[in-house]
Amino acid sequence: MPGAPDDNPAPFVYRDLLIHDSEDNGMAAPARFRRVLLKVSGEALLGSQPFGIDEKVVDRIAGEVGQAVESGVEVALVVGGGNIFRGMTIAKAGGNRVAGDHMGMLATVMNAIGMHEALERRGVSSRIFSAVPMPTICETFSQQRAERALKRGRVVLFAGGTGNPFFTTDSGAALRAAEMGCDALFKGTNVDGVYSADPKKDPNAVRFDRITHAEVLARGLQVMDAAAVALARDNHIPLIVFSIQAPNAFVEVLHGQGRATIIADQ
Repeated sequence: MPGAPDDNPAPFVYRDLLIHDSEDNGMAAPARFRRVLLKVSGEALLGSQPFGIDEKVVDRIAGEVGQAVESGVEVALVVGGGNIFRGMTIAKAGGNRVAGDHMGMLATVMNAIGMHEALERRGVSSRIFSAVPMPTICETFSQQRAERALKRGRVVLFAGGTGNPFFTTDSGAALRAAEMGCDALFKGTNVDGVYSADPKKDPNAVRFDRITHAEVLARGLQVMDAAAVALARDNHIPLIVFSIQAPNAFVEVLHGQGRATIIADQ
């Protein structure tokens, strides 16, 4: 249901997965997710820098992922590569799209290594699985090995997108969420949910508290690419969109607090 932003958003509820505790202590109930996949855009890692990785941002996100793991949630993670390279840059300049996408895949591996190091520094065990084989750097993706790692409480980082050109890391995230049986796909963006237009460009943009996958596709909303939304819809995976820029937002949203848009079947 669409609704304009407000200064004091009420905790959101996604059916039986997220429940706000209304007892006198005012605390949120424990997250009822068994397993989630967090998709973070590469641009989110820029921080105040024009290029590359801001270590403070990566460390903060790693800390929030660690808190989620401590609360009993199994967490998989996909990080885009836009802070280093975007394959479409070459395509728009008239270059080889396949070569550009391959370069973008390598950028996601670099970001996964950076996130892995940040997690390990915090004592959070993690493993990297790449869709593109590079055994001297990380493991090649295997659903069975990734499943075992998640069950052992390790954070699993999926790099290299789908391993194929012409697919975004959003599609890669939706694919891995389906393969790993995730309860939800969390999309950390630069805004606090899904809007009818870019709120940074259109002051009249309307924010949605809840919307279906079909409505996102029909309206052409640019929260994720159409293939990713359709894959999530077909596998009954809710998408929860929130601002990764807000400190502790991931943990708050996991516990039914904070501010987010839910994309799910009615």
